Amino acid sequence: MLIFATSDKGGTGRSVTSCNLAYRHALQGKNACYLDFDFGSPTAGAIFDLPDAPAGVAGGGLHSYLIDGETEPKEINVWAASQREALRARPAGAGELILLPGDRGRGEFSSGPGIVERCTELLLRLSEEYDLVLVDLSAGRSYATEIVLEATAAAAIPARWIVFHRWTRQHIIAAGNLVLGPQGILDTGEQKGHRRADLVENIRFVRTAVLDPSAPEQAGLRPEQLAWLDVCNRRLQELASRSGVGQAKLLGEVPLDPVLQWQEQLLSNDDVWLYRTANERTVNALEELAKKIVDESAWEGL
Repeated sequence: MLIFATSDKGGTGRSVTSCNLAYRHALQGKNACYLDFDFGSPTAGAIFDLPDAPAGVAGGGLHSYLIDGETEPKEINVWAASQREALRARPAGAGELILLPGDRGRGEFSSGPGIVERCTELLLRLSEEYDLVLVDLSAGRSYATEIVLEATAAAAIPARWIVFHRWTRQHIIAAGNLVLGPQGILDTGEQKGHRRADLVENIRFVRTAVLDPSAPEQAGLRPEQLAWLDVCNRRLQELASRSGVGQAKLLGEVPLDPVLQWQEQLLSNDDVWLYRTANERTVNALEELAKKIVDESAWEGL
């Protein structure tokens, strides 16, 4: 399955959540490939703890392939290259976990001769090789979004879209506007040759940093604070429904977690059970979401 991950604003947790989903997918025994199409800031390598690609690679990355026409972009085996202990060896039963990084020091770029064609060829090849191909796009109405919309329309490549947003008023409004607003994903996709109705069916939302007042870690909150949070949550639910990002289009939620908030990284089981730094609820949510994004019935049932 080919999935594009996007958001309208920075700070949504799009990249770190997407990396965790690819990681969890691989742990479930499936082959996962992650493409860093955040061309202005290709930092997925830092989340995977890759010492040679924290902000892209020094040549041979996706910029070199798409812009310069190099034969194939560099592919990094995360299990073999990560310096993090939990990732240093491929766990028994795990699938492949591959990163295609951008080039260090190179920025955003618009579509040009050959770029869409090379993007199309790459997406087609990887979709055949991997169970999950997750493409992390630059935030907002980006060139990267335009390129992949044109590429998937030209070759009729089936794809799904996940729009990430934090559970706040600004982020809810921004997420709805990115999809439904002027020159948003639907408008741009239609201009590139997609059927609008098809795009609508293949776009879902994921809420990040969602605070659950009933969670054990909120036990220290005063009754007045819990009541206030409940009012805020109901208002956000109403706003999400009006903005087109409500329950009917919701694929999943990721709870507010101190590790994801302060240290963008992959959450391993050791972070929960051995080091006790991450919350079990967060890892369970990522595990469930990693299953749902490739489950046809989960998408059709929304």
